[in-house]
Amino acid sequence: MSPAEVFARLSDTRTPVAEPVVVKTAVVLGGSVAGLLAARALADHAEEVVVLERDDPGPGARQGAPQGSQTHVLLPAGQRQLERWFPGFTEKTVAAGARRAPARLRHTYSDGVRKVVGSDTEILTSTRPFLEAQIREHTLALPNVRALVARVTGLEFSDTAVTAVRYEGGRLDADFVVDAMGRASRLGDWLVDAGWEQPPMTRMKIDLNYATAVLRRNDEWPEARVGLSMHSPGDPSGIAAAVTVQIEDDRWIATLSGYLDRRPGSTPEDFVHLCRTALPDEFGAVAAHEMVGGITTYRHADSRRRDFHRLRRFPARLVATGDAVASFNPIYGQGMACAALHASCLSEYLRTGPDLTAPAHAFFSLQRVIVDAAWGLSTGGDLELPHVDGPYPRGYRLQKWAIGQIVAASVHDPEIARRFDEVAYLLAHPSTLARPGTLVKAILANRRKK
Repeated sequence: MSPAEVFARLSDTRTPVAEPVVVKTAVVLGGSVAGLLAARALADHAEEVVVLERDDPGPGARQGAPQGSQTHVLLPAGQRQLERWFPGFTEKTVAAGARRAPARLRHTYSDGVRKVVGSDTEILTSTRPFLEAQIREHTLALPNVRALVARVTGLEFSDTAVTAVRYEGGRLDADFVVDAMGRASRLGDWLVDAGWEQPPMTRMKIDLNYATAVLRRNDEWPEARVGLSMHSPGDPSGIAAAVTVQIEDDRWIATLSGYLDRRPGSTPEDFVHLCRTALPDEFGAVAAHEMVGGITTYRHADSRRRDFHRLRRFPARLVATGDAVASFNPIYGQGMACAALHASCLSEYLRTGPDLTAPAHAFFSLQRVIVDAAWGLSTGGDLELPHVDGPYPRGYRLQKWAIGQIVAASVHDPEIARRFDEVAYLLAHPSTLARPGTLVKAILANRRKK
């Protein structure tokens, strides 16, 4: 089966039917979006699911998610998976304060040129902490899922499998363990200490700087709006991307980003000035609102992935998910949607009745399809940056030319824009853009535009 076919299967939005219980106690390390959705998938297959999270949940971003105060966008693929796992999730989350942003009110600009409307899908907008709280509420409402606030300190293994989780103040016997501890996961170190292999890691240094402001919102735009402005390398403003999003509690959240030593908007004065002078008018209109608090900054040093699928020796009853496996350039907004699709991988793996005395190679093979798709999309864009020098995939020059044609055509051709959005929103596998008909249509559209 091709990666595109596997991707389509994993993107299924039908609510899972009741499944047989295959383990007694499953333990999830980390209460992030990835961890909570892994717990939801496990709830269909375990008598008990315990989520261990070092941060006591409360208002605001978790300490373990330092980027949580920055703008986050839930791509349509993620929203559809949340609706799959929790039927009615969208309506309940909107009732709690989230906003629906329809396609006609999502304005995307490429170097100042307004793009045509592509995929006719809505986006659910809110802050990351708000959305995570909604997912946590839905997950912990399941009768066999509970949370424990504790810092995980290690794992215990038999000769073939993980057997227990150690945490400050105690331990838990475990029949299945999911690592959802994020970019800073220590699973690799624990594996090496116990005599197992460490998953190889690939890093792509990008040096991205974020600056985010929260502003009060009045009623001049009653429907939710999203603004996104992408800039080519070398833009004199120093802005790589800018985004404005309506969020809960009658507020806007707006972010400016730049690479290397470019830190656009790191002071309130600079932030407002750039929104008014270097971006389309709607960004200046948002910046005119009252700022709530100051500017919050964040630096994302690199994209990274851990290739668990390459390991020959690996403990049974253990998998990893979310940023613990792959963490991408946040400009592309893939993180939460990928986490949701990883939960789909876990569900499919457990539904097959796997041999849990053997390593979960089948799970990592499924997950690789999702990781490869998102990694190829984000790093393909990152390789365009002058300061990024690889690693380059095989056939990079041809891929670069082809995707350049499609990206250029997506600015002004609605059908190409729709196909491009389906891939960018993780609703379709990137290989769908490589179909000859799509590329030919893009080339012809670009020629007509000249």
